[in-house]
Formats: sequence, C-alpha cells, structure tokens
Amino acid sequence: MARPEVLERVQAAEEEADEIVAEAEAEAEAVVAEAEERAEEIIAEAEDEAAELREERLEAAREELEEEREEILAEGEADREALEAAAAENRESVVEYVVERFEEAVHAQA
Repeated sequence: MARPEVLERVQAAEEEADEIVAEAEAEAEAVVAEAEERAEEIIAEAEDEAAELREERLEAAREELEEEREEILAEGEADREALEAAAAENRESVVEYVVERFEEAVHAQA
C-alpha cells in the first residue's frame, strides 16, 4: 500500500475515532443529565412525602391535644360541681353560724 493511502486510512480512522469519542461524550452527558433529572424528581417526591407525613403527625397531635383538653375540662366541670354541692350543703349551717355570731355580738353590746 502506498504511503498516501496509508495516510488517508489513518486520517479516516482518526476521524472515526473522534466521532466515536464525541458520540460517547454526548451519550455520557445525556445519561448524566437524565440521572440528575431523576434525582431531582426523587428529592421532590421525598420532600412531598415528608411534608405530608409532617402534616398527618401534626393533625394527629392536634386531635390528641383536643381530646386531652376535653378530658381536663370535663374533670374541671366535675370538680366545680362537687365544690358547689359541698358549698350548698354548708350554706345553711354557715348562715346559722353567722346569724348566731351576729346575735351574740348584738346582745353583747346591749
């Protein structure tokens, strides 16, 4: 084979190799871009799921606190009613005691 032919074949092989390298680089860039896009999608999905879970837990905590609040209010109401009943039972004896003391004070001044 003549030298010019060999030179042309080498140049053709170099050009083909350059094309293969360029295609491989382009394909690698496409794969990286696709991987980055998928990673962003996964991150966004994870953030959405985390926000949803956070809201669910917050709502559950609110419901639990509301139930506890209702229990505390019911206990307070029961305590208030018991105190009112006890005060009502003692009212008559307290009134009698106060009247007696008043009468003693009035008689003591006379």
